[in-house]
Amino acid sequence: MAKRKTPKAAKPTKISNEHLNKMQTIINNLNRGQMEIGNLETRKHALLEHVVTLQGELANIQTELKEKYGTDNINIHTGEISRDGETN
Repeated sequence: MAKRKTPKAAKPTKISNEHLNKMQTIINNLNRGQMEIGNLETRKHALLEHVVTLQGELANIQTELKEKYGTDNINIHTGEISRDGETN
């Protein structure tokens, strides 16, 4: 039995421009999304640090209030001191 000598179909060496463009668009959008997530995480980190700083400042002023007024139980809107067990 003789082997057939038919040429094999050539396999493509490159994808179509349409597929390439679609793939590039998806990858670009993915990269943009990941970059935006990174930007948001950076902003989040900065805000978390700011919150920690503010919490420290609040703790300091609460200590000052306790030393000066004997309590840090203050009405934030009126500045009135509320003492435990006291009715206004």
